[in-house]
Amino acid sequence: MNRVFITLSFLMGVVVLISNYLVQFPISYFNLNEILTYGAFSYPIAFLITDIANRFYGKMVARKIVYVGFAIGISFTLLFSTNFTDLISIRIAIGSGTAFIVAQLLDVQIFDKLRRKKWFIAPLTSSLIGSTVDTFLFFSISFYATGVPWFTLSLGDLAVKIFVALLMLIPFRILLGTVKAV
Repeated sequence: MNRVFITLSFLMGVVVLISNYLVQFPISYFNLNEILTYGAFSYPIAFLITDIANRFYGKMVARKIVYVGFAIGISFTLLFSTNFTDLISIRIAIGSGTAFIVAQLLDVQIFDKLRRKKWFIAPLTSSLIGSTVDTFLFFSISFYATGVPWFTLSLGDLAVKIFVALLMLIPFRILLGTVKAV
């Protein structure tokens, strides 16, 4: 269990770091630069990690992974991808931390309440609600009143996160068949 806990916590931190870095870069193909960033593709993996921990080890372990992942992710973000001379970069770090902790803890609670339903209800519902809360908290804190089209970026990112959340059901289902849940 310790090895799994450390692995999931580290993976959570890496996902946060990668996503915080990638969200700074709008996708410039097909005129998507005002509605989508690269961070939308990596961040939903954080919900998969939380949901796996919750399903197999319970709500308390999932919360601990969120806290440890939060500490790792924010530390990495501050060390490697925050430019302290750039206000938007600082706001991204603050927005990321706030949105992450609120959305992930919400995900844990919702998943736990729905865990006895059909296998896909808990991960899908908790990820969709968590992604929505995370997206709007992050983009409003990070980019409100900066000239960055945060609202359209948030809608584009949310659309991709919903799509990726649906895709994340595949590895979740595969793991259900290979690991005994609590």
